Amino acid sequence: MSNSISVLTELLQIFPYWRPQMYFKASLTALSHAIEDQILAGSGYPLVIASFQKERFYRQEAQRYRRIAQKTNQVYVLTVPEIDFKNSSELYEKIAFESTDSLVQEWNLIVIAQDYASCLVCQERIGINHNDTYNNVDSAMDNSRRFDGIWTFDRQVSQHAADTLLRRILTYRPELKTKIKQARQEYLPVTILKQREENLKQKEINNSTWDCPDRYPEPFVQRLVSYLQAGQYELLKANRSLASKEHKERLINSVTSAIRRSLDPEEILHLAVQKLGEGLGGCRCLVYRCQETDSTVTIQHEFLSAGITSLKGKTWPLHNNPLFQEVIELRDALMVEDANNDPRIFNKIKSNSDLKSLQNLIIKCSISSWLLVPILYRGRLLGMLELHHCGPNPADWRDEDVALVNAITTQIGVALIQAEAYANLQDLNKQLEALDHTRSNLVAITGHELRTPLSTIQICLESLATEPDMSPELRQVMLNTALQDTERMCKLVQDFLTLSQLESGRVKWHTEPLNLAECVELSLSNVRSRNRNSNLPNIKNLVTSELPLIQVDGEWLVELLAKLLDNACKFTSSKGNVTIEVNSTDSNSLEVTVADTGRGIEPNCLETVFDRFYQEEGALRRSTGGTGLGLAICRQIVQGWGGKIWAESEGKDLGSQFHFTVPIFLKTTPCKTNKKTSSTKTSK
Repeated sequence: MSNSISVLTELLQIFPYWRPQMYFKASLTALSHAIEDQILAGSGYPLVIASFQKERFYRQEAQRYRRIAQKTNQVYVLTVPEIDFKNSSELYEKIAFESTDSLVQEWNLIVIAQDYASCLVCQERIGINHNDTYNNVDSAMDNSRRFDGIWTFDRQVSQHAADTLLRRILTYRPELKTKIKQARQEYLPVTILKQREENLKQKEINNSTWDCPDRYPEPFVQRLVSYLQAGQYELLKANRSLASKEHKERLINSVTSAIRRSLDPEEILHLAVQKLGEGLGGCRCLVYRCQETDSTVTIQHEFLSAGITSLKGKTWPLHNNPLFQEVIELRDALMVEDANNDPRIFNKIKSNSDLKSLQNLIIKCSISSWLLVPILYRGRLLGMLELHHCGPNPADWRDEDVALVNAITTQIGVALIQAEAYANLQDLNKQLEALDHTRSNLVAITGHELRTPLSTIQICLESLATEPDMSPELRQVMLNTALQDTERMCKLVQDFLTLSQLESGRVKWHTEPLNLAECVELSLSNVRSRNRNSNLPNIKNLVTSELPLIQVDGEWLVELLAKLLDNACKFTSSKGNVTIEVNSTDSNSLEVTVADTGRGIEPNCLETVFDRFYQEEGALRRSTGGTGLGLAICRQIVQGWGGKIWAESEGKDLGSQFHFTVPIFLKTTPCKTNKKTSSTKTSK
């Protein structure tokens, strides 16, 4: 039963010379109340037909129509039911029409009395307000709804409008046929139908000059409505401006609060691009870290609208991008309204390969308009934010849009600096923790290693000084003990000095072609001489003299081998084995391995054993002596000639293997000497 043709359309077909006007909802409310007040203040029994778009709008006026129903029994109210509205004939006639009927988009109020008539027939402009920013404000949205319609005191127009609505009512409530017939006889003369036919014929002729003196409202009323319309328009502009500012502030606050919750630069950029893309509703939004000297950057963070090609993971040109270079020079945002015709990109004179690749990129990414905004902090470039419009027509970047993006990039810059400061603070804290750990180990180890031999030396010397009758054999034992502990202290001080030299780069390397087997024998001789009074494990030397010559500093190589062998013997029982062998890994280096069957190393400690002051058992609970500097010195020596050193072990009490590489002497390559700041190696 629904009708898709509006009352306004039917009325304009009958009166083609009428031109509808635009009305705001607030104006229509005022006009409706004025017409209703005229009914309540007047006399007689008028015909009243009111059409509401939805039941909730009717409920706002229900009390007025109860009062109007007391004046006349010819009152008809139409609306779409939502809660409890239904067809009924209590105080007045209620007509519930379907939601597919054109009446759902109309605002109609027809009044016909004996001495006056009023006609207000309007149709809402569908979708005109749906994308406006002031939709976020409910009252502003409702009052700013716009309608096209006719408002007149013309009796003939009012009668035709009433006739159209009465016919519409009959389709929904045919049981009202008798009552509607009575209304037609009383308020609509028989000639109304003939007039309708004549007006339709006049429309075909399209040269009608008919006019009626009652066609327009009184001048005073017309001026009043015009004033109301103008006031509503100004209010609309003000609401739109306020809503736009509110939207801008809300977007800035949402981006700021989101990025300030994180101290991870990557998360900051991800949140910023998502919030900004959602807030501005652009086709594509990119944000990336970059410096002025970068030639390219990989896109990691983007926001895309539906159907837009993704650039994530793609390489983005910077150095050969004239737009990026102009932003760097201006230190300000750059707006490109038509990227496909921009002379900086599509330049026939400067048509080189770089510009052609950028042109192809613009076409491939469907960029029609471009906005580039630098992320700066105190003049320092931290990154770039780009907005791409990919529609068929270029976008018009407004100043307020650019100001909004500038405000957001400022917040992003501050957040990135805070994240960098936090990361630097974390690094400093780690360094301080490492220094504090080193200091603690240094105090513990040096205290233990110095105090023990000093105490022994002191006891021996005091015994020699206070016991003149001591036997020669005991005197010799005292002297030997004092000498051994003195040597132990000298070794401790020597290790500190050696590591300090290596770490500071003050070592002057003297590389020369050497026989590796001879260096191994020399280191074995040093180890045996230092431990001549100890039960060393069985040491197997599997290094032969048939190996190629190596290019290293011989003195430091012997020191390295001696420390690795000392370390292996220290943690291996006298019944165990220590093996030294060499393998050829490639044509440029040899791999030396010192293996033992001793205590072994836990797998999680294979890297930390090369740290300074590393002590597996703790500084003060060691069953063997040592400063924890030996392997740290070994690593510095190997790194000095560009080699690698590493440890392997299957676990506790399963032995360990220490490997390092040495470069092979190549006859075509002259011997080189490292020209670092001179300082000879401290004597051993």
